[in-house]
Amino acid sequence: QFGSTDGVNVVVNDINGAYIDGISLTHGNPRSHIWSFISGYQENYRNNYCPCNTYNPRAAPPFVGNDYFCESGAPYPVEYKFYPDDPLWDGKGCGSIEEPCCWVPGLPWFHKMLKNTTTDSIEMRLCFSHGTTSEDVPFSIVELYIK
Repeated sequence: QFGSTDGVNVVVNDINGAYIDGISLTHGNPRSHIWSFISGYQENYRNNYCPCNTYNPRAAPPFVGNDYFCESGAPYPVEYKFYPDDPLWDGKGCGSIEEPCCWVPGLPWFHKMLKNTTTDSIEMRLCFSHGTTSEDVPFSIVELYIK
């Protein structure tokens, strides 16, 4: 995580917009949601902005449902820097209010059965409510296994 990612964006409730700070996996036109990798604000702060927080959770849009991971890598107070010591969505290094976010079975892998067989391309989008000078989710590799 870099800087102050904002978890779920309550202003945008549209799969075509930046509804989260993080990574969105979709398919088709119009887009259908597969999975969201949400980057929360701070791991032990009351406004982490993850749907799975124990304190003041921020609901994900209905099209996301429970198909997401949410975690923060930044301690309190957040600074505008890179936090490489706590990789996101690995189920490790979770702060007290985001612990339920790290109890998801299968982490760091997700499993999803689509409603219908499809030949659609899978789209991976980086979504942010602000510019990369204040928030970002650097990544180095993405592995998708499709059965």
